[in-house]
Amino acid sequence: MEIKRSGSQPSSKGPAEYFTGTVRIDPLLQAPAPARLFGASVTFEPGARTAWHTHPLGQTLIVTAGCGRVQRWGGPIEEIRPGDVVWFPPGEKHWHGAGPTTAMTHIAIVEVLDGKSADWMEKVSDEQYGA
Repeated sequence: MEIKRSGSQPSSKGPAEYFTGTVRIDPLLQAPAPARLFGASVTFEPGARTAWHTHPLGQTLIVTAGCGRVQRWGGPIEEIRPGDVVWFPPGEKHWHGAGPTTAMTHIAIVEVLDGKSADWMEKVSDEQYGA
């Protein structure tokens, strides 16, 4: 058994190459091999969002605060709120982030395959975000 005490893992800023706007990442778990699980709490300030990306083994988001947006490639923008759970299947191109005037926090859970949890692509334009 391992207990990670609250506050024992430092927060980090979402890297500008993968995010637009102000994003804080708080690590929650990184299971040791042979497990592949990784999880973090991610807070997006209003208007902040990820770039388009995919996950080799999919991704689950659990919204814990605020109001946000998600979109898969070719689909409509969907609003997400606390208690919502979003599943992106492996390889599905998507983005997620805050609403235009409201911050949003979610727990992101992925599995790591061959040392990789995501494939990052182009940034979501202001036009795509505002559609």
